[in-house]
Amino acid sequence: MTPPPRKAITIGISGASSSGKTTLSWLLRDIFPYTFILHEDDFFKGDDSLPIKDGMKDGDCAEALKVPELVAALEYIREDGSLPPDFKSHEDQNLVGDCQIPASTIASLKAKVVAWTAPNQPGHQILAAAPSKVNICIVDGFLLYAPTISAIHPLLDIKLFLPINFCTAKKRRDDRGPYVTKDGLWHEPEGYFEKIVWGNYVREHTWMFKGGDVEREPDDEVLKGRAVKVMSGGSDVDMEITLNWAVETLMKELERVAKN
Repeated sequence: MTPPPRKAITIGISGASSSGKTTLSWLLRDIFPYTFILHEDDFFKGDDSLPIKDGMKDGDCAEALKVPELVAALEYIREDGSLPPDFKSHEDQNLVGDCQIPASTIASLKAKVVAWTAPNQPGHQILAAAPSKVNICIVDGFLLYAPTISAIHPLLDIKLFLPINFCTAKKRRDDRGPYVTKDGLWHEPEGYFEKIVWGNYVREHTWMFKGGDVEREPDDEVLKGRAVKVMSGGSDVDMEITLNWAVETLMKELERVAKN
């Protein structure tokens, strides 16, 4: 029996905390039509269920996530083309820093996507032509491609990754206020970033980089085998360059996925 047609294409955007993945997700949602976001952070377990590491509750590891619920949400999205009806996000209440991208850049990228989805153009059949058109779900998450969360890998059609170095990530994290969680406002304890956030990031992502060093260049051969596209240019590229790269990459990758 032929399975019913897919109604959404899922795009993973991952990277360490403060790598810019949420900002990029919001920008792409505004540039590509029929696009919505699923935040992995909305699938954290309750505060009482988090594992303990170095004397602190670890909310930045695979064990802190409700993976079966995340899998179920992704399956629903791919089949229905929308978020589950009972799903509510708290992550959209968290603020991110000003990305400082000129309005002219965003307008230019929107125009590029509009032209790409015009009749007789590659994107038209994907995002504009009924009944074959699909929606886009951007999955914004700190942990999407690691072996410890392999259950979601088959449910991600396109995979983007934003590298970042320790110093930049730490500064951005320090500039943020408390986090809105399902249990209320959460203030980060001293040393949490160094011991928990960055430590977990390194452990989960060494396989992606040459020599296992997350501040070195990505291992292109390994990433090609996992179909992960990594932002080039080093680990501290500004968001305007990243956004241009993401738009160009997604147009190509959406065409690839649609053909398959």
